[in-house]
Amino acid sequence: MKIIGLWAMVLILLYALQTSLLPFVNFDGFSANLMLLLTVSVAFLRGHEKGAFFGFMAGLLQDATTGSYFGLATFSYMTIGLIFGKCSVNLFREQSLLPVVSAIPALAFHFAIMIAFLFMLGRQIDLVRFMKFDFWPTAIMQVVLAYPVHRLVLALNNFSKQRR
Repeated sequence: MKIIGLWAMVLILLYALQTSLLPFVNFDGFSANLMLLLTVSVAFLRGHEKGAFFGFMAGLLQDATTGSYFGLATFSYMTIGLIFGKCSVNLFREQSLLPVVSAIPALAFHFAIMIAFLFMLGRQIDLVRFMKFDFWPTAIMQVVLAYPVHRLVLALNNFSKQRR
């Protein structure tokens, strides 16, 4: 039970960093999405079931606190956790470069889900402007922070395995 509390504490700690510290350390007004990086790392290390569950919990936390469209981040993170967890079956799970490389496809998939839902709700989105001013600044921050987040998740994963 203590391991679950430790995973929950890491989730809450990274969300607190994302919402309190990262807005001050941004690139052109955009900062990294630590919840997405955390979901991808958990999915790679623990598989699709835990990745989807962790994505669900991270998205639920974000949806409950942001006041945006409720359920959008939950669905997006859960789907990303499921897909990247399924992709990790044939890969060497503890490879540190993999989450760094997959940070941009995960972000692209997250944004694609969000844009599709917003489009279905009738919102007009300029995709060229979005890619130029929203996606790439966020992608740069994702790549920069992917390795430290993955090392944290890897250390917690190894600790969890030792405690079993």
